[in-house]
Amino acid sequence: MRTSEIAELSRVHPNTVRLYEEWQFISPVPRKQNGYRVYSELHLKQMKIARLAFRQEFIQNNLRKKATKIVRLSGREQFKESSQAAEAYLAFLQTEYEYALKAIETVKHILQNKSITGKTYSHKSVAAMLQLTEETLRNWERNHLYTVERNAQNRRIYTERDVQKLLIIRTLRSAHFSITSIAHLFHELEQSKEKTDLLQILQTPTFSTEFFHVTDDLMNQLKIAMKDVKSIIAILTELQ
Repeated sequence: MRTSEIAELSRVHPNTVRLYEEWQFISPVPRKQNGYRVYSELHLKQMKIARLAFRQEFIQNNLRKKATKIVRLSGREQFKESSQAAEAYLAFLQTEYEYALKAIETVKHILQNKSITGKTYSHKSVAAMLQLTEETLRNWERNHLYTVERNAQNRRIYTERDVQKLLIIRTLRSAHFSITSIAHLFHELEQSKEKTDLLQILQTPTFSTEFFHVTDDLMNQLKIAMKDVKSIIAILTELQ
């Protein structure tokens, strides 16, 4: 195949094909004596892997690194390793989907004004529960996304409500809300009442509408991304 042909089959511009070769997303492409590139079925499959990996607009930051790892390993013809990276990526996406589901259930639980236990958690245990680093939680606290009580030893003590709020923040961050925009959102809502707790914030039309719209969109994109990764794994299985 020539560049124009593989580009058409991959539904990209010919320049994208050349860039993918330059970035080693596909195997080195042999050339004829006249300098024309000659692409094979292998290159077409590698192009499909790259297009599937990067298709979703929400693939940013950490997600993009995981997707890029799959594509680069494929481009080096390390198909077994690429498949392993794809399986790990799929597991990560599934976890994100489960957390989004949990956030929705949490919000519904709070809005129904269901009682919470008096159980408390340590900083380390909350980080583990939410699969976040302890530094991420400290960073959110420094940026005024939440506040937490401390005991006599100056250690953070998280209530169940604190954990619920952090789960909501985690979901908004997964949907690529910036820390600044989340802080601004909470601040605006808290300014509207003399005393505002998490229930009151969630009851405001502004937050409730935005949150359910964001989580619905996030979950739809995660579903598509998981389907795409499964397609990638199928292609890599053929190549091994």
